[in-house]
Amino acid sequence: MEVTQRVSEQEKVISLTNITKYYPMADEDFYALKNINLTINKNEYIAITGPSGSGKSSLMNILGCLDHASSGEFYLSGKNIANHDENTLAKIRNKAIGFIFQSFNLLPRMSVLHNVMQPLVYRFISNAQRVALASEALTRVGLAGKLSSLPNQLSGGQRQRVAIARALVTKPAIILGDEPTGNLDSKTTAEIMAMFDTLHQQGHTIILVTHEQEIADHCHRVIRLVDGEITSDISKNVQHSENNHEQRSLYA
Repeated sequence: MEVTQRVSEQEKVISLTNITKYYPMADEDFYALKNINLTINKNEYIAITGPSGSGKSSLMNILGCLDHASSGEFYLSGKNIANHDENTLAKIRNKAIGFIFQSFNLLPRMSVLHNVMQPLVYRFISNAQRVALASEALTRVGLAGKLSSLPNQLSGGQRQRVAIARALVTKPAIILGDEPTGNLDSKTTAEIMAMFDTLHQQGHTIILVTHEQEIADHCHRVIRLVDGEITSDISKNVQHSENNHEQRSLYA
């Protein structure tokens, strides 16, 4: 039996209304996203999927405050940030969102500890506090013994664990992963997904952009994009209507 649960404003982490992203071209504008309406609630575990060119990256960049939409409204924790300038968006990213990328994006000449400390540079805290927070984050991902190692001394799975620790160090509400298992073998992928499971159980909102079906199947809600539009939004094996998916949180 389908149950629709009303979600309070306090539980809404992200709300997008008529979000459009286009790029001016010589002949006609290219629309990467077309009137996206989407609500993401606290502690959801979401996969965003779709074929190449579907708009996944454009949506991820907007959700992660890395880019502006061309039009529409973007509410993050109840505040409309659609028209914020780059400096303000950078502060929001640093406070609210932890990023994990397919290519890890670690600084090769910095130790594991200093890589994880990087997001804390913008915090007005002492170096000792930064070291303590980074060490705590690395301990959470099982790398307490690798603080002084360089990234090239680690396996792919260990490097992704460093990237997860770096995402966690600012204690963000949202973890945003861009193909986070794309460079990993199946065994390591299973280990990393188990870590995402744990982070979700600890209260984080998890959003993974992926083209891998097994990763999408692992998540609790799957949003599919095609040609810049949401074509399906499935949660707990219950499919939302395309016209009102942004209004509903469904549980089997």
